[in-house]
Amino acid sequence: MKLKKIFIYLAIACCNGTGDVLLKRGMENLGEIHLNHWTHIFNAFIDPWVILGILFLAGFFYSYLTALSWADLTFVLPATAFGYVVTAFLSRFFLHETVSPWRWAGVLLITCGVGLVARGPSLTERHSKDPAPSKDSSLTQDTLAAKDAAISRAKEQHELA
Repeated sequence: MKLKKIFIYLAIACCNGTGDVLLKRGMENLGEIHLNHWTHIFNAFIDPWVILGILFLAGFFYSYLTALSWADLTFVLPATAFGYVVTAFLSRFFLHETVSPWRWAGVLLITCGVGLVARGPSLTERHSKDPAPSKDSSLTQDTLAAKDAAISRAKEQHELA
């Protein structure tokens, strides 16, 4: 896997968990929000922890969209689940929350599940039998014919193996 892809997956996991923890820290400053004073929520947008949390979550969203542009959703989505590990550690050591052994076990199970899913291919290969050029395509008919011939040869070799 290329270094760029590893960086994007790490950004997905770290930015997601860190952003959530920073939002929680900011909301602790703000206090409880009640339905009869719902406009109090707008004070959150001036809290530096909330602003920083929003920036981290924007980084998560950028990384997530980037990963979705070159990998399957079924490959990228488990990478977001690794954010649970980051969230648990930051909640324990930054927010000083108590994380029970059952929650740590759940984080361990999630991590193992992510490992199982990550072992597969990151992108589903799709082969069409009769590729038709789109109006915007710059491929010539010769290029398409060569591509068809290469696919046919690959299929024949696969059948012989």
